[in-house]
Amino acid sequence: MALLPIIQLGNPILRQKATEVEDIQDETVQTVIDDLMATVAESNGVGIAAPQIAQSYRVMIVASRPNPRYPHAPHMEPTAMINPRIIAHSSTMIKDWEGCLSIPGIRGLVPRYEAIEVEYTDRNGKIQRQLLTNFVARIFQHEYDHFDGIVFLDRLESNLDIVTDHEYQKLIVNKI
Repeated sequence: MALLPIIQLGNPILRQKATEVEDIQDETVQTVIDDLMATVAESNGVGIAAPQIAQSYRVMIVASRPNPRYPHAPHMEPTAMINPRIIAHSSTMIKDWEGCLSIPGIRGLVPRYEAIEVEYTDRNGKIQRQLLTNFVARIFQHEYDHFDGIVFLDRLESNLDIVTDHEYQKLIVNKI
């Protein structure tokens, strides 16, 4: 497992379409999964997609847990999702705050589906199906966007929905 640098907005890989994983047991793919797990844990992220470590694969880690960036996040086991897709979603969309490890220092109010049903292949090659809601559904949708070269700023309804991380911590997390 290696802690890898997270590429930043402006790197062209973040705007490319990621490729489907053909062979999940390929050593390169398994290494990418391990590296993503280590990188998301060390960076206080709640999710990460392979394009963020300059690997253009459709692989993401969803790893919700309370941390300094998201102190109220629910706790779950980090989950590797390969070639995931959204197969159904609620009609309800909710605007809530998001940040991105590839866009440090900025948060935005992003509309996302409240609930989604997803299908993905796990790192052992088994097809999984899950219903994700609220914050975990938001993480999935955010990381899924990275596969299509979309960042959360592209989803904002208004530039007025952007704050710095410093103001987010003051106003939202600590409610000063």
